[in-house]
Amino acid sequence: MIEVLEKEIHGEILIFTNLRALFWKKENALIISDLHVGKAAHFRKNGIAIPTDILKKDLENLEQLLNHFEVHHLLIVGDLFHAGKNSELDIFCDWRKQFSHLKITLIKGNHDRIKKEFYCDNCIDLIEDHLQIPPFIFVHEPKIQENEFTISGHIHPGIVVGNHKESVKLPCFSYSKNQLVLPAFSEFTGLDTKTLKRNFKAIAFTKGLIFEV
Repeated sequence: MIEVLEKEIHGEILIFTNLRALFWKKENALIISDLHVGKAAHFRKNGIAIPTDILKKDLENLEQLLNHFEVHHLLIVGDLFHAGKNSELDIFCDWRKQFSHLKITLIKGNHDRIKKEFYCDNCIDLIEDHLQIPPFIFVHEPKIQENEFTISGHIHPGIVVGNHKESVKLPCFSYSKNQLVLPAFSEFTGLDTKTLKRNFKAIAFTKGLIFEV
């Protein structure tokens, strides 16, 4: 079930979801980061036992979001892919064909190393550095732009909720006066609870809840 939290960020109304995505209603755009297609297969190839249904679940969540918000534009803020060509790319390509009407834009992340022809073949607009859609700048790695507001990914932010006796680590959206850092869309990622502390607030979530911390 999709739970949402609506909030004004830098003068725009954004909808935060417990499925690790952000919806910008004015642009009819779903914004995600760090899907890491191919990561599980890459680990299995190197002898690490990873379940085979991780990508399937991630794509099912993505499909649910696209249908729920009736999305026209999927904007991925880096690391759509994780490694080179492997079996998970075929799964993604089959999924992409089901959404041929969907505009997909990818701001290139540090793991997006697949040949450019692949993006063209799958109708993905590849942006090498950053994309500006006022009032936001979309870029993979968080950075401070003077007098600008950036939306990024890369860090996989998380937060520890609770006390010294009982606590839980949750993924979150982290935001400050001039930055918003998205959680990793794939559940097969770690959580960084240390990098974004000073001057950052968090919107954390579970499978059935989303809340500000």
